[in-house]
Amino acid sequence: MKPGWCVWLAAELEKGPAAHGWREDQRWTLARVATVIARRFHIRFSLAQTWRIPRQMSWSVQVPGRRAAERTETAVAAWMKETWPRVERR
Repeated sequence: MKPGWCVWLAAELEKGPAAHGWREDQRWTLARVATVIARRFHIRFSLAQTWRIPRQMSWSVQVPGRRAAERTETAVAAWMKETWPRVERR
């Protein structure tokens, strides 16, 4: 059985970021999760500490299901050919 605060936090996160005032971007970030916890329990956690909480709740990192509309395949290919080899060597 999960502690009461885990049940509460899961319910709040299920409501989505918009329910907590973040309407521009509908993704949960560690900073946002930490803010929700701070508002409810008046406790501030670092991002490293906040990272542990969703993991303990068996939540995982989510990746967007679609690519950005602004993505240009030719620009990506050029970056992979020219810039990535320099960065990769480091």
